[in-house]
This record gives sequence, structure tokens and C-alpha cells, in this order.
Amino acid sequence: GLQDFSWTMLLLFCAIQELGAWAMHTAVEGPGLGQPGDPALLAGGRVKRGWVWNQFFVVEEYTGTEPLYVGKIHSDSDEGDGSIKYTISGEGAGTIFLIDEITGDIHATERLDREQKTFYTLRAQARDRQTDQLLEPESEFIIKVQDINDSEPRFLEGPYIGSVAELSPVGTSVMQVMASDADDPTYGSSARVVYSVLEGEQHFTVDSKTGVIRTAVADLDRETQDRYEVVIRATDMAGQLGGLSGSTTVTIVVTDVNDNPPRFPQKMYQFSIVETAPVGTAIGRVKAEDSDVGENTDMTYQVKDEEGVEMFKVTTDSNTQEAVITVQKPLDYESKKVHTVVVEALNKFVDPRFVDLGTFRDQTIVRVSVLDVDEPPEFRPPSNLMEVQEDAHIGSVVGVVTALDPDTVNHPVRYAIDRSTDAERIFDIDANTGAIVTGKVLDRETAGWHNITVLAMEADNHSQVSRTSLRIRILDVNDNPPELATPYEAAVCEDAKPGQLIQTISVVDRDEPQSGHRFYFTLASEATNNHHFSLLDIKDNTAAVHTQRMGFNRQEQDVYLLPILVVDSGPPALSSTGTLTIRVCGCDSNGAIQSCNSTAYVVSATLSPGALIALLVCVLILVVLVLLILTLKRHHKSHMTSEDDEDMRDNVIKYNDEGGGEQDTEAYDMSALRSLYDFSEIKGGDGGGGPGEGGPRGNPASELHALPQWVQSPDLDFSVFRDYICKKVEQADEDLSVPPYDSFQTYAFEGSDSPVPSLSSINTWSSGSEQDFSYLGGWGPRFRQLAALYTGRRGEEDSEES
Repeated sequence: GLQDFSWTMLLLFCAIQELGAWAMHTAVEGPGLGQPGDPALLAGGRVKRGWVWNQFFVVEEYTGTEPLYVGKIHSDSDEGDGSIKYTISGEGAGTIFLIDEITGDIHATERLDREQKTFYTLRAQARDRQTDQLLEPESEFIIKVQDINDSEPRFLEGPYIGSVAELSPVGTSVMQVMASDADDPTYGSSARVVYSVLEGEQHFTVDSKTGVIRTAVADLDRETQDRYEVVIRATDMAGQLGGLSGSTTVTIVVTDVNDNPPRFPQKMYQFSIVETAPVGTAIGRVKAEDSDVGENTDMTYQVKDEEGVEMFKVTTDSNTQEAVITVQKPLDYESKKVHTVVVEALNKFVDPRFVDLGTFRDQTIVRVSVLDVDEPPEFRPPSNLMEVQEDAHIGSVVGVVTALDPDTVNHPVRYAIDRSTDAERIFDIDANTGAIVTGKVLDRETAGWHNITVLAMEADNHSQVSRTSLRIRILDVNDNPPELATPYEAAVCEDAKPGQLIQTISVVDRDEPQSGHRFYFTLASEATNNHHFSLLDIKDNTAAVHTQRMGFNRQEQDVYLLPILVVDSGPPALSSTGTLTIRVCGCDSNGAIQSCNSTAYVVSATLSPGALIALLVCVLILVVLVLLILTLKRHHKSHMTSEDDEDMRDNVIKYNDEGGGEQDTEAYDMSALRSLYDFSEIKGGDGGGGPGEGGPRGNPASELHALPQWVQSPDLDFSVFRDYICKKVEQADEDLSVPPYDSFQTYAFEGSDSPVPSLSSINTWSSGSEQDFSYLGGWGPRFRQLAALYTGRRGEEDSEES
């Protein structure tokens, strides 16, 4: 119905346009060429006419089955005989728009959409059908697409999300929505859009022209509903009947304001903690609930009652918004078993707009039960300073410490001193009473303060122990006499005048009286007859020595010793005598000392500490050098002695010199061999079985030259010697401690059951006149010399007998 009505109106409008075009065409007389206003004239003198048409329009979205008539182009020169051919070119020519070559009627063959293209530009030609020549200049014309209301409004930026604070007043702007219409805003009301609320009109409204959404109520509560879905409709044709419409959904989030106070879920909480819990221990946590969100839920907790403020502390956990209750002072079960604490919660950020809603705070009660535990004794009172005179006798009471068991049972307490703080056992303590007494003689000048640690423990449970530090001050008594500050030495000129100041004297005292030092100076009794010098007490703990005579002669006396008596103020008053050494020196006219006697200042010119250290270092270096030389000599002597040691193996003597060979008869000291034998055995022994046995003996010295009786064996067996030597060689090769060098060793081993008697002349008592030693020559080169010696000796004896 509505669409048919629109098409009827459009067709009526086009018909009116055609009638207007026909009226204008009939008003023109005769054919003509050229554009309107062309100065060319026809032969009859009439003004030549050109194209005859109006601006063409075509309705969009035409849905008819026949081509839609657009309009007609016509030339004045067209007499209707068909001699003129009309053609068009340009946008859509031949496809969208077709022209009748004879009549010039233009039709649209396709469905047009103004929202895609609003107009088309074409060019028209009129040609002679026979010659195909242009009869009119080519002219440009426009076909506009006529708009109809075929596009509904659209929300191009949707869906929309807005927000508004809860409890906002009526008319508070939330946000603005805007719809666009693709229809022609200059033609009709197709693009005129109005807005309305389809859903959510109970809480929100929208401005029909601007699309601004506003609140319709003042009681929006986020805690009740935190978001709303509002549907907004946009309608064109200014909302008239037949207009098209579009809609969008707007999500409106209700934001939070601090309109809800904190509330504790419980009016009382109970916690328990042991009485020995240290300060800062957390007892428990409580939390107040708040229906708001974000920073509107930030809490601040505090203790409201005075007792709770003193004993406990409440802090806020920023992450959980909980109240953390901690111990602020030590708890004592025996003093109070239950503590009641009032905790208050309040919002950190309060909105002044909602103060009239009530107080934004809440309170709850927290009961803390203290649990009893076995505690160590406690010292009372806590004073840790005692004083004692330094002259107190051993066993004197310095003071008494007291400790009590805080538990209800009240166990007995025992006391002790931590010996790591009193290793020298200067003090002792009574285990039962806690009385501290002196254990050694005190000396304030050695140690004026003593810091000890006293232990108190339960008598039946020594693990329950407590400690306290005790400072003991040793009070001074006057037990040290004053002394001269230094061994004073002064000098006086020979030409000194009476009353001249020589030396100012001060003293030191190791004591420290409470009223301060006061010293008195006077000359000692042995110096009462002194007429050379005087002593003046200046009353400021110093004294001045002046000359009392005119001039001194160092040839007569070059040194004066002045004894000075110093007395302190006591009590009791103590004194000491110091000596001032005064030397007589020669001075110049200005009083400057030029020279003193040899004893003056020479003795006092002691070595400086640096010189003493250098001297000691030199002495130490000399001592080290001497010890080093002695050590080297001893080591060298030990080495030489070890080389000279005899290698005594089986009574064999080793010589380091080889001698001159077989011809050298003087190389060996035979007395060394003879000394190995005991000649007393020769006198009392039975010898070798000679004829002199049991009878008087001759001269032993002459008998030493006698050789033993030798009976040559026809079969000599040296296998025993060879085996023995090989065994010794094998042992020497296997011994790792033997030095790796070759050596020649001789063994005095004769073997078992040797048929040959001993060759030694010591045990030979026979004259040996019948012995024949010629066989020694067959024993090898080592025995040839020996054979020659004995053979020669036998020849000499034979000649003597003859």
C-alpha cells in the first residue's frame, strides 16, 4: 500500500514534467539548430533553435517490468520524417540508458540506487541519417536519480556503553547516540531522524532531536542493579507514518559512590594468646564489610578504649582491608587474664554529599584471653648499678639482687653469676639470697668498673632462667700517694740572681677524690737547712722553685739535689718525696745556657726510641749470623765425620786409600789390625798348639812375627766363600737404603770346617821353622807379596841358625 502510493505520486510528478516540456516545445516555431541563444539565423530571419529539453529525473528503485521512461531529446530541425538520428554517450549510455534513434525517447533499463550514484552525465548528438553528419553540436545533459525513502536510519558507532554514578539526580546526562540516514537530506523528510526509547524508559530518557540519554529517576542504586540495557530507536520522515527506523542497544553501567558505611559481621570476636608472646605478635584479624567497591571500601581501623590503646595496636592490611591486632605491651597472665578491646572501622574516603545518610563507621568488641605459661624468674627492682669501696675486705656484701617467679606456683629461685663475664671470680653470689660479695681484693686504679651478668633460675627447673646485667662501680679511697709528674731536672746559670724562677712542679695522683685533688708542697726535712733554693706553693696544685742566693760556681758544685715533699688532702693524707735535680751551667749575657758540666745533660741525653730499636735490630742480626755460622760448621763437621766413619762389618776395617799396589809395603798400618785383638788372651790362651804350650813364654813382640802352621790341602773348596759373598751382594742390591755406588768389601769369614788353620801370627806359638810358605804364591797375585815376605823371613832364620 505505502510503496504503491509512493510510486503513484512519482509517476504523477513525471507526467507533470512531461506536460511542461511539451508546452515549451510547442511554443517554439519551426525547426532550428544550435544551442539556445545561438546568433545564427535561418533564411526566414527567425532565430535558430537548438536542443529542446528540460533537466531529466529518474526515480530510484523502480521495480516495474517495462523500461522506465526518463525523457525526450528533440531538435528544432526534426520535421518528423525520420531523417535525424539521435544518439547518446557517457555514463550508462547503451547499458543503463537507451534512446530511440527516431523519437529521442530515453528509457532506463536497470534499477537505480541514489545512495550509490546520485546523477549521470551524458552527451547527446543529432546526426543526418543519410550522411551521418552532426546536425546539432554535441550537448551535455544530466540525469538525476530521484530519491525515495528506501534507507532506514543506522547507528554506525553502536553498540554503546555509557556510565552514570548511582544516586545521580534526574536529568543527569549519560551519553549521546547518533543515527545516520543514507537518503537525500535536501529532498523531503527522508533523512529527518527522531529518537525514542523502546526499552528502559522507566529509568532513562532520550532527547528526540539530539539523541542525548538522561536519567529519568534519582534512586539508581548500584548495589541493587549495577547495569541497564536500554534500546534506542531512530525513525526517519520526522517520525511520521511510513517512516523507516533502526535501533541500537546502549549498556549503561551504574558507577559506585561511597553511600554505604562499613559494617562488622559480628559484634564480638574472641582470640587467645600466650603471655610470653613478644611485642609485635599478631593476635588475630577482623574485617568490616562494605557494599561499595574500589577505593570506597578502603578502611581505617583504630582502638577506641583506653585500655586497648595501651596494650594492643591495630593496623590495616592494605591488600585485604582487614584489621590486624598485635601486642603492643608485654602480657601478664597473673596480672590480667582477659582484655577487652573496642575496634572501630571507618571509611578512609567519605563523600560529603552522603553525610546525611548516617555515620560511615562501625564498632565491634574483641576479647583477648591470655594463656598462662611457665615463665622464668623476674628481677625486681630492675636497678642494675651497685657501688663498693675499693678497700672492702674479701667477702664484703656489695648488694643484693632479687628475682621472683611470676607464675602462680611461685617456685623458689636460685642465683648464679655468668662466669664468662667474671672469669677472674672477683665477685661471688649467694645462690639462695642473691647477695653479691667480693671474692678478691679490689683496686679502683686497676679496674674502676665491673660488668657482670647475674642468672636467676627456678630451683627445680634450671631451664627457666633469666639474666640481668649488673654494673658495679668501685669507689675510690685515698690509697695512693701523690708523685711528681716527671723526674724533673732543671738548670741554673752561674750568675743567677736571687728569686729567679728555675722550675714549676706539678704532681699526679692515681686516686680520684670526689671533691677533687688538693696538694701541698714543702721542702723535705733533710733540705730544711738549704740556703740555695726556695719552694713556693702556688695553691693550684703546682709549686715554683726559685734561687735564694746570688750566683753559683759549678767548679765547687755542679749538681744540687732538692728533695720536695708532696702531701694530698686525704683522708687519710698521704705523702711522697720527690727529688728535683738542678744543674749549674754557664750562660751568656741573655741567660741562654751555653755549657754545663760533663755530668750535666750528657747523661740526660739518652738514646731516642728509634735509635734503641735500630741498635736492637743490629744486635739481633749479629746473633742470627753467629748462630748460622755455628750451625753450618756443625753440619759440615757432621758430614765429614760421617764420611770418616769406619764401616765395621765382621771386624773388617775399611780404608779409603788404595795404596801403591802390591809393591807398596808401607801403605798399611798393621798396628790397626793388631789393636783389634786382645793380647791378654795370648798370654793365657793355649795358642795354636805349639811346643811351648804350658811352659815359659818368650817375648811376645818377637812372637808376633811367627806365622801359623799351614798345611796345604790338596783339594781347596771356595764354594762356601762364594756363596757367602753372593748372598751378601744380593742383600746389598735389594737394600734401598744403600747408596748407589760400587764398593769393594772384604769379609773375614773362613767358612765351616776349614782344613786350613788361621794365618794370623798372633795366635801362632810355634817357631814355624818347619813351615813351608811357598804355596802362598799359588793363591793369586794378592798373596804373592805375602809369600815373598814369609819366604824371605824363613831364609833369614835358616841363616841365623846355621
